[in-house]
Amino acid sequence: MERHVQLFLNRLSFAAITVATLTLLLLYLQTPDTCFDPSDPNPKPHTRFPKSTCDFNHRSYTSHEKRNRRLWSTKTWAKTVSSYTSLFKNLEARNYLSNHSRVLVVSAGPGHAVQALTDLGVEDVTGVELVESHPLVNRADPHNLPFFDGVFDLGVGAYLDRSLFPGRYVLHIERTVRRGGVCVVTVEECGKGEVEEIVKLFKKSRFIDAKNLTLAGQRRTRILMEVEKQS
Repeated sequence: MERHVQLFLNRLSFAAITVATLTLLLLYLQTPDTCFDPSDPNPKPHTRFPKSTCDFNHRSYTSHEKRNRRLWSTKTWAKTVSSYTSLFKNLEARNYLSNHSRVLVVSAGPGHAVQALTDLGVEDVTGVELVESHPLVNRADPHNLPFFDGVFDLGVGAYLDRSLFPGRYVLHIERTVRRGGVCVVTVEECGKGEVEEIVKLFKKSRFIDAKNLTLAGQRRTRILMEVEKQS
């Protein structure tokens, strides 16, 4: 019995060695063309790379200003900014927003909401996102905002439903808004039950109202809260 097992293992080892040898031979025969740094007079084997991974052709540099001009001139940009403008005009009509308000926009993306507020004449707008997008948006973690308590009049979190930790996301927006100020968050369009669950995330604010609207081309539910307490 043991002899049969040994023979089987020998055959298996031989087959594995054969497959490995054929694989190495195939790789050798199909080795791609290589390139090396032209500034190196004596390139070593380990400094050569497949041509698909190195290209010394000149690449033109595109400045932030040029990229922004391209982005801001698109119809998609204008349409998205317009949807935020409608949201903020509603808040303005209800005296929750004015030109002198200090506004924080969390999860600001490339800055649609910031642009809308600026166009409305709001003088002090801060937009933050995990990835900065100058000049409209700075880098900051929405779950750990680097601002003092109660320094903003309005806190906006347009994508609460996309946050990793919704409770912490709300906590920091609520923390940075002064007593009497308001927090505005939006989520994918939902019903009364889901709104009630979201309201429970706010520990120091009272529910004002909720409204379904179209924001950035998506149907969403806007929830408005007024801060009543400070830490």
